[in-house]
Amino acid sequence: MSHTPRFPSPDRRSVLRGTLAASAALALPALGSAPALALSGRPRAPWGVQSGSVTASSGLVWVRSDRPARMIVETSATESFRNAHRCHGPLIGPGTDFTGTTTLRGLPAGEQVHYRVTLADPDDPRRTGEPVHGTFRTAPAKRRDGVRFLWSGDIAGQGWGINPDIGGYRAYEEMRRLDPDFFLCSGDTVYSDGVIEPSVTLPDGRIWRNITTEEKSRVAQTLTDFRGNFRYNLLDENVRRFNAQVPTIVQWDDHEVRNNWYPGQILDDVRYTEKRVDVLAERARRAFSEYFPISTLPAGEREGRVHRVVHHGPLLDVFVLDMRSFRNANSPGRQADDTQGILGAEQLAWLKRELARSRAVWKVIASDMPLGLVVADGAANFEAVAQGDPGTPLGRELQIAELLRYIKHRRITGTLWLTADVHYTSAQHYAPERAAFKDFAPFWEFVSGPLAAGGFPANALDATFGPERVFVRAPERANVSPMESPQYFGEVDIDGGSGELTVRLRAEGGTVLFSKVLQPGHVGQ
Repeated sequence: MSHTPRFPSPDRRSVLRGTLAASAALALPALGSAPALALSGRPRAPWGVQSGSVTASSGLVWVRSDRPARMIVETSATESFRNAHRCHGPLIGPGTDFTGTTTLRGLPAGEQVHYRVTLADPDDPRRTGEPVHGTFRTAPAKRRDGVRFLWSGDIAGQGWGINPDIGGYRAYEEMRRLDPDFFLCSGDTVYSDGVIEPSVTLPDGRIWRNITTEEKSRVAQTLTDFRGNFRYNLLDENVRRFNAQVPTIVQWDDHEVRNNWYPGQILDDVRYTEKRVDVLAERARRAFSEYFPISTLPAGEREGRVHRVVHHGPLLDVFVLDMRSFRNANSPGRQADDTQGILGAEQLAWLKRELARSRAVWKVIASDMPLGLVVADGAANFEAVAQGDPGTPLGRELQIAELLRYIKHRRITGTLWLTADVHYTSAQHYAPERAAFKDFAPFWEFVSGPLAAGGFPANALDATFGPERVFVRAPERANVSPMESPQYFGEVDIDGGSGELTVRLRAEGGTVLFSKVLQPGHVGQ
């Protein structure tokens, strides 16, 4: 749906008040319950609202109903909704697990847009539920406005779910108060292979208590299971309040399906009766498309893709990678010829082409896995790019070497890599003088996470691309609970005047652990 009004800019502080808190506090139905096809009363949206795919002139708004309903979205420059514009969205029902999205077009650049979603009875449009409110800022049209966003990943992992004793996913509320332009979720948005038990005894004897649901009591195999995994995080009030205020750019990694999966894999895990990972991945992908507003991945459709470019004004392009769907099998990674790699040949060609086309000052490569950190899969195989051999590129490293060489020779400026995945936070600088492969320009890779999962010790570095670990904060033992170690997220702040980009690695609780300022216009830094 499109409209063309131009809104004046409201007070930014207004987004933190009344309507969002009221929307986030809506009572939820019984935990894990699915909508009924015939319920008395009016349609409700207790899972809140989300926005995504936000550009300078458009945005995508998401909602989930508790029954079949027509989605109606109103937009306004202010919370009063005077002179609101109404968009009639889709009829939502069981085909998409009662989720739906509406595209808003013709929005003003660099402005706060308030919206409210109303659900109407499809048989009687006069029977409507309570509106659910949200807001987002469109991307700026002018460089001087600057950009600030957050990133992290790894949510509800290793059995650490929503713990009401500590206030649930507290990091989401901390991120919301920073009021970023958007949030980049770097994968492992759910743990479909991770069971959530009612309680866990910590090493010091304390009890961790989880909110539980039927779908989180087992590994996900059916479409219903996967949908329940994505629905689980929306039980947390912090998440719903955050979603109502901050638009998201979402990518996926392995745990949306199961640990360390790759296309064509056949499982030997006794927990699974469905052994074909391709079948599980198709179901997970459908649920993923239903529960996040992604313009390139329409809900419930086979067509579409996770990898995409998100243009956020003249200062920033975000290149969202999919290192899962097109990869080859996990292996020791010693192949001397590997054209498929971790991205697939077509995605690599797409990435090179889009990087060359970009005119943004900064080009953030949103990677769901790190480049130079050694991530093992069992005793002999490797899960990410690096495979522990410090020599010239082999296996999946060949594809990354080709990309890095291309960036250097095409003189593509302002690239940096952001990722999560390894459940700690760190900063790596890559330089050819330290590397076995030397035909590339220096670059930075920043890691931040988990957001609501177990913490793990730091991974070893692979010297092929010459990484130096400039900063790291990680637990000393595996699977440290969020009660024992802070959760982590990162912040990127691009100054509209100078074009300088500042990366801050943050710990839950408000501490800035590390900060790095990068200068614009460089091929390498």
